[in-house]
Amino acid sequence: MESSLAIPWPRLIADRVAFLWPLKAMGTMGFMALFFWVYFGVSRHPAMPPRVMPVIWLDTWIEFSPAALPAYLSLWIYVSLAPALLGSLQSLMRFGLWIGGLCTFCLAIFWLFPTNTPSFGIDWADHPDFVFLKGLDTAGNACPSLHVATTVFAAIWLERVLGRLGAPRGLRWLSALQCSVIIWSTIATRQHVVLDVVGGLGVGIAFAALSLRRAQVV
Repeated sequence: MESSLAIPWPRLIADRVAFLWPLKAMGTMGFMALFFWVYFGVSRHPAMPPRVMPVIWLDTWIEFSPAALPAYLSLWIYVSLAPALLGSLQSLMRFGLWIGGLCTFCLAIFWLFPTNTPSFGIDWADHPDFVFLKGLDTAGNACPSLHVATTVFAAIWLERVLGRLGAPRGLRWLSALQCSVIIWSTIATRQHVVLDVVGGLGVGIAFAALSLRRAQVV
Protein backbone atom coordinates (compact mmCIF):
# COMPACT_ATOMS: atom_id res chain seq x y z
CA MET A 1 0.00 0.00 0.00
CA GLU A 2 1.35 3.46 -0.92
CA SER A 3 2.59 5.41 2.08
CA SER A 4 0.88 8.76 2.70
CA LEU A 5 4.37 10.27 3.03
CA ALA A 6 5.04 9.42 -0.63
CA ILE A 7 1.84 11.03 -1.88
CA PRO A 8 2.16 14.69 -2.92
CA TRP A 9 0.27 17.00 -0.60
CA PRO A 10 -1.98 18.44 -3.37
CA ARG A 11 -3.26 14.94 -4.10
CA LEU A 12 -3.79 14.25 -0.41
CA ILE A 13 -5.84 17.43 -0.13
CA ALA A 14 -7.90 16.49 -3.19
CA ASP A 15 -8.55 13.02 -1.73
CA ARG A 16 -9.59 14.54 1.60
CA VAL A 17 -12.01 16.97 -0.05
CA ALA A 18 -13.59 14.09 -2.00
CA PHE A 19 -13.91 11.91 1.13
CA LEU A 20 -17.54 11.89 2.33
CA TRP A 21 -18.13 15.16 0.48
CA PRO A 22 -21.96 14.83 0.40
CA LEU A 23 -22.01 14.37 4.19
CA LYS A 24 -19.60 17.27 4.69
CA ALA A 25 -21.61 19.58 2.41
CA MET A 26 -25.01 18.70 3.85
CA GLY A 27 -23.69 18.66 7.41
CA THR A 28 -22.14 22.12 7.04
CA MET A 29 -25.30 23.61 5.55
CA GLY A 30 -27.50 21.93 8.13
CA PHE A 31 -25.29 23.12 10.99
CA MET A 32 -25.35 26.71 9.72
CA ALA A 33 -29.13 26.66 9.26
CA LEU A 34 -29.66 25.36 12.82
CA PHE A 35 -27.14 27.82 14.21
CA PHE A 36 -28.80 30.87 12.66
CA TRP A 37 -32.24 29.71 13.79
CA VAL A 38 -31.04 29.53 17.42
CA TYR A 39 -28.84 32.64 17.05
CA PHE A 40 -31.68 34.90 15.96
CA GLY A 41 -33.98 33.49 18.62
CA VAL A 42 -31.45 34.16 21.38
CA SER A 43 -30.59 37.62 20.05
CA ARG A 44 -34.23 38.72 19.87
CA HIS A 45 -35.24 37.32 23.26
CA PRO A 46 -32.35 37.89 25.71
CA ALA A 47 -32.80 37.21 29.39
CA MET A 48 -32.09 40.85 30.25
CA PRO A 49 -31.48 44.16 28.44
CA PRO A 50 -28.09 44.24 26.66
CA ARG A 51 -25.23 46.28 28.10
CA VAL A 52 -22.96 48.37 25.88
CA MET A 53 -19.38 47.11 25.71
CA PRO A 54 -16.64 49.58 26.70
CA VAL A 55 -14.00 50.68 24.22
CA ILE A 56 -10.25 50.92 24.78
CA TRP A 57 -7.51 52.79 22.94
CA LEU A 58 -7.07 49.97 20.41
CA ASP A 59 -10.65 50.45 19.24
CA THR A 60 -9.86 53.99 18.13
CA TRP A 61 -6.44 52.99 16.75
CA ILE A 62 -8.05 50.40 14.46
CA GLU A 63 -10.07 52.57 12.09
CA PHE A 64 -13.40 51.72 10.51
CA SER A 65 -12.78 50.28 7.03
CA PRO A 66 -15.53 49.38 4.54
CA ALA A 67 -12.90 47.30 2.74
CA ALA A 68 -12.93 44.89 5.70
CA LEU A 69 -16.40 43.58 4.86
CA PRO A 70 -15.26 40.83 2.42
CA ALA A 71 -12.76 39.58 5.01
CA TYR A 72 -15.50 39.54 7.66
CA LEU A 73 -17.81 37.52 5.42
CA SER A 74 -15.02 35.13 4.40
CA LEU A 75 -15.40 33.45 7.80
CA TRP A 76 -18.09 31.18 6.38
CA ILE A 77 -15.65 29.78 3.83
CA TYR A 78 -12.70 29.64 6.19
CA VAL A 79 -14.43 27.64 8.94
CA SER A 80 -15.50 25.07 6.32
CA LEU A 81 -11.93 24.30 5.24
CA ALA A 82 -10.90 22.18 8.23
CA PRO A 83 -13.86 19.75 8.07
CA ALA A 84 -13.51 19.61 4.28
CA LEU A 85 -9.94 18.30 4.73
CA LEU A 86 -10.69 15.69 7.40
CA GLY A 87 -10.15 12.11 6.29
CA SER A 88 -12.17 10.07 8.79
CA LEU A 89 -15.73 10.06 10.03
CA GLN A 90 -14.50 10.04 13.64
CA SER A 91 -12.50 13.25 13.15
CA LEU A 92 -15.37 14.85 11.29
CA MET A 93 -17.81 14.06 14.09
CA ARG A 94 -15.33 15.30 16.69
CA PHE A 95 -14.93 18.62 14.90
CA GLY A 96 -18.69 19.04 14.55
CA LEU A 97 -19.46 18.22 18.18
CA TRP A 98 -16.80 20.53 19.57
CA ILE A 99 -17.57 23.52 17.37
CA GLY A 100 -21.23 22.91 18.19
CA GLY A 101 -20.32 23.02 21.87
CA LEU A 102 -18.40 26.25 21.31
CA CYS A 103 -21.40 27.86 19.63
CA THR A 104 -23.76 26.63 22.36
CA PHE A 105 -21.47 28.09 25.04
CA CYS A 106 -21.38 31.50 23.35
CA LEU A 107 -25.12 31.51 22.65
CA ALA A 108 -25.78 30.80 26.32
CA ILE A 109 -23.68 33.84 27.25
CA PHE A 110 -25.54 35.96 24.66
CA TRP A 111 -28.84 34.94 26.23
CA LEU A 112 -27.83 35.29 29.90
CA PHE A 113 -25.47 38.27 29.63
CA PRO A 114 -26.28 40.11 26.37
CA THR A 115 -23.98 42.91 25.23
CA ASN A 116 -23.97 45.48 22.42
CA THR A 117 -21.25 47.34 20.58
CA PRO A 118 -21.27 51.16 20.77
CA SER A 119 -22.73 53.11 17.86
CA PHE A 120 -19.40 54.79 17.01
CA GLY A 121 -21.41 57.61 15.41
CA ILE A 122 -21.36 55.98 11.95
CA ASP A 123 -24.22 56.72 9.57
CA TRP A 124 -24.75 53.29 8.03
CA ALA A 125 -26.89 54.83 5.28
CA ASP A 126 -23.59 56.05 3.82
CA HIS A 127 -22.42 52.42 3.61
CA PRO A 128 -25.21 50.48 1.88
CA ASP A 129 -23.14 47.29 1.75
CA PHE A 130 -23.39 47.13 5.56
CA VAL A 131 -27.13 47.64 5.85
CA PHE A 132 -27.96 43.96 5.38
CA LEU A 133 -25.27 42.90 7.85
CA LYS A 134 -26.37 45.37 10.49
CA GLY A 135 -29.96 44.26 10.05
CA LEU A 136 -29.02 40.63 10.63
CA ASP A 137 -26.76 41.22 13.60
CA THR A 138 -29.34 42.06 16.21
CA ALA A 139 -28.64 43.22 19.75
CA GLY A 140 -27.04 41.18 22.49
CA ASN A 141 -24.37 39.14 20.73
CA ALA A 142 -21.20 41.18 21.13
CA CYS A 143 -19.03 39.52 23.79
CA PRO A 144 -17.40 37.10 23.34
CA SER A 145 -17.09 37.48 19.59
CA LEU A 146 -18.44 34.25 18.15
CA HIS A 147 -16.94 35.30 14.82
CA VAL A 148 -13.47 35.30 16.39
CA ALA A 149 -14.04 32.18 18.48
CA THR A 150 -15.05 30.03 15.50
CA THR A 151 -12.28 31.48 13.33
CA VAL A 152 -9.58 30.66 15.89
CA PHE A 153 -11.04 27.20 16.55
CA ALA A 154 -11.06 26.44 12.81
CA ALA A 155 -7.54 27.86 12.35
CA ILE A 156 -6.06 25.61 15.04
CA TRP A 157 -7.74 22.54 13.55
CA LEU A 158 -6.65 23.55 10.06
CA GLU A 159 -3.06 23.92 11.21
CA ARG A 160 -3.16 20.40 12.67
CA VAL A 161 -4.65 18.93 9.48
CA LEU A 162 -2.29 20.75 7.10
CA GLY A 163 0.65 19.62 9.21
CA ARG A 164 -0.41 15.98 8.96
CA LEU A 165 -0.84 16.33 5.20
CA GLY A 166 2.67 17.70 4.83
CA ALA A 167 1.44 20.96 3.32
CA PRO A 168 4.16 23.58 2.73
CA ARG A 169 4.82 26.07 5.49
CA GLY A 170 3.75 28.92 3.20
CA LEU A 171 0.24 27.47 2.96
CA ARG A 172 0.04 27.15 6.71
CA TRP A 173 1.21 30.75 7.18
CA LEU A 174 -1.42 31.81 4.64
CA SER A 175 -4.08 30.16 6.80
CA ALA A 176 -2.77 31.99 9.89
CA LEU A 177 -2.77 35.26 7.95
CA GLN A 178 -6.38 34.75 6.86
CA CYS A 179 -7.35 34.02 10.46
CA SER A 180 -5.68 37.28 11.54
CA VAL A 181 -7.39 39.28 8.80
CA ILE A 182 -10.81 37.95 9.82
CA ILE A 183 -10.11 38.89 13.45
CA TRP A 184 -9.06 42.40 12.36
CA SER A 185 -12.20 42.72 10.24
CA THR A 186 -14.48 42.19 13.25
CA ILE A 187 -13.17 45.47 14.68
CA ALA A 188 -12.67 47.32 11.38
CA THR A 189 -16.32 46.70 10.43
CA ARG A 190 -17.36 47.89 13.90
CA GLN A 191 -19.18 44.62 14.51
CA HIS A 192 -17.12 44.16 17.66
CA VAL A 193 -14.78 45.96 20.00
CA VAL A 194 -11.37 44.75 21.15
CA LEU A 195 -12.69 43.26 24.40
CA ASP A 196 -15.14 41.14 22.38
CA VAL A 197 -12.21 39.87 20.34
CA VAL A 198 -10.19 39.03 23.46
CA GLY A 199 -13.13 37.02 24.77
CA GLY A 200 -13.53 35.25 21.44
CA LEU A 201 -9.83 34.40 21.33
CA GLY A 202 -10.04 32.82 24.77
CA VAL A 203 -13.09 30.75 23.89
CA GLY A 204 -11.68 29.61 20.53
CA ILE A 205 -8.30 28.59 21.96
CA ALA A 206 -9.85 26.80 24.94
CA PHE A 207 -12.30 24.75 22.88
CA ALA A 208 -9.68 23.92 20.24
CA ALA A 209 -7.21 22.76 22.89
CA LEU A 210 -9.82 20.57 24.58
CA SER A 211 -11.07 19.14 21.28
CA LEU A 212 -7.55 18.16 20.13
CA ARG A 213 -6.34 16.82 23.46
CA ARG A 214 -5.30 13.19 22.97
CA ALA A 215 -7.06 13.24 19.60
CA GLN A 216 -5.68 11.52 16.49
CA VAL A 217 -6.98 13.91 13.85
CA VAL A 218 -6.80 12.40 10.37
